[in-house]
Amino acid sequence: MPFGLLESLLGGRKQATATSPRVQESQDYLKKHPTLKAKLNAALDACLDAQGRAWPDEIDPIRYVEGALRVTPHLASNLSLLGAEKMRLASLLVSLGQAHVFDGWPPAGARDDEKRALFAQLATLEKAYPGGLRAYYENAKTLLADAKEGKTPLEGWTPEVPTGARVEAGSAEFLALEAIGMQHVGQTGFVLVAGGLGERLGYNGIKIALPMDLVSGKSFMQWYAEYILAFQARACRADRAIPLAIMTSDDTHERTASFLREHDFFGLREQQVTLMKQEKVPALVDNAARFARADGSFLLETKPHGHGDVHHLLLSSGIAQSWAKAGVKWLAFFQDTNALAFRAMACLLGVSAKHKLEYNSLTVPRTPGEAVGGIVRLKRADGAEMTVNVEYNQLDPLLRATVSAEGDVADGASGNSPYPGNINVLALELAPYIKVLESTGGQMPEFVNPKYKDGAKEAFAKPTRIECMMQDYPRLLAPGARVGFTQLDRWIAFSPAKNNANDAAKKAAAGGPPESASSCEADMYSANARLLAKAGVDVARGAEVRPLGIPVMLSPQIHLCPAFAPTWTELLKKVKGGSISARSSLVIDGDVTQLKGLELDGALILRPSRGSSIKVDGLKERNDGWALQMLEKGEAVPEVLAMRGYRLVQGGSRTLAFCNGKERLVKA
Repeated sequence: MPFGLLESLLGGRKQATATSPRVQESQDYLKKHPTLKAKLNAALDACLDAQGRAWPDEIDPIRYVEGALRVTPHLASNLSLLGAEKMRLASLLVSLGQAHVFDGWPPAGARDDEKRALFAQLATLEKAYPGGLRAYYENAKTLLADAKEGKTPLEGWTPEVPTGARVEAGSAEFLALEAIGMQHVGQTGFVLVAGGLGERLGYNGIKIALPMDLVSGKSFMQWYAEYILAFQARACRADRAIPLAIMTSDDTHERTASFLREHDFFGLREQQVTLMKQEKVPALVDNAARFARADGSFLLETKPHGHGDVHHLLLSSGIAQSWAKAGVKWLAFFQDTNALAFRAMACLLGVSAKHKLEYNSLTVPRTPGEAVGGIVRLKRADGAEMTVNVEYNQLDPLLRATVSAEGDVADGASGNSPYPGNINVLALELAPYIKVLESTGGQMPEFVNPKYKDGAKEAFAKPTRIECMMQDYPRLLAPGARVGFTQLDRWIAFSPAKNNANDAAKKAAAGGPPESASSCEADMYSANARLLAKAGVDVARGAEVRPLGIPVMLSPQIHLCPAFAPTWTELLKKVKGGSISARSSLVIDGDVTQLKGLELDGALILRPSRGSSIKVDGLKERNDGWALQMLEKGEAVPEVLAMRGYRLVQGGSRTLAFCNGKERLVKA
């Protein structure tokens, strides 16, 4: 009898043979509340009608009734608030052993808005997770049981050094791959993972709004938009736009939308930008996967599910499918504060196109033990193999347990780990990607990492949740799928802003990259200096400084905007010789068609308006220039300066800004 017990509870419907004191108790209660009984009857009919007269598979009516009775009067005294959908959600929770969610509810009429808020939250959580709350609960129980027993997804796999493209930046191979990539960039959709705030950096705002550097003042978002526009100008017809999807979160969604509107989408067309909001998942309090309740309210405590949700969102929103219909062939994923990634993007796409890769990770040389995942080829005794990211805290134990008693150590030639470092800049072929997501519902491999407070692994120190990572997508691929990586030098591909000054200083002292706002800025200046030097410019380098204890080289300050040269190949064509002193600041912010023989000792800004251009031939400029001034300890300054430890003092400078719609030649 699929719903006989529930119907016997209501009385006057199909009678069940099963009886119990609890059923009798509930029937007596409903006799005293005829309005509630009518409401429950209507809700039951609505549920059955919606399911074609069959009780929803995910609801066990017997467990629902018994659970509802167990929480009497907390839930039973609030049934008058429940329509069909709310009753279904309540039934689902009780059937999953989550009746405690309703503990402490006062009778209907008290705090009803808070109760409705819980059901609104449940509806969102049910819709957001592939398979709904039942799937989340069942996956959580399995993963928590495995974690308690010490099982890992790497059991039975043996690691090997992977095969991929290890390319020297600026080499003939690099330039050739970059050229191939530029043939495909117009068929690429870009995906920005931007769900985080800048709190870890000491910034109370969305990270993509952070100034990338002080000499240009541009935010990371502006830099990314300008790069997409530069690619678009070189690879697309005038009527075609390169699409951009941005994954946001509860914390960042509205702020991201407002930021884009405030700045007119930084030149992008509004219709080419799509925001995808990532929802959270219920926090878990124990190995039974019981959902945590938020303090001081009836809501559930929720936590981020991880950036692997980007794949589910691209599928469930229809973005991936609509892009494919519009002619997009590739997807390029990138992170919120790694501006250098776009310097390597054309090369990454070139490798994918040349080798017909379904999945291609941009990687950098990795120091053994560095807190960056490593790309590894895994093999199993049954012949299965896959090339995947293995997190740094799993890589060393895996190596020690299988092929290397020393663990994660340097190779003999380069001094780096033989397993390249994953930086979560990815290129994927779209057509097979959609097929994989459709077959899996967009569900990524998941893991759980509970912090136990007892040796028996029964009690958690704090609520946990199950998570997923975007770089685990290759684990879903069929045998024989073409998976690779592209390794480039770190200076041209990777320097994120993610650590506050104190943590960055500690990382630097331990010999690692600081990955702070100041080091990100300094590494961009340094990369631009190296690019110009490769084109024959004599670029003097300033001395190392230590703002907030972080060793960086901040001079000369050089900003080369994407409209000037989005690729190394184009830069080499435009730049011919010249010199830049160590104290100089150069900002190229627009279409500069030639930079020949520039001799700069001071500050120079080249800023033609859109549609205009500047051609430099033998310009000599000397002025007082700009300087970066270290802050005094405890000095009250805006967050964007406090996190760096210095300010930009603008002294003498020269600005060339033309808006006549023509090319302007500037000579000595």
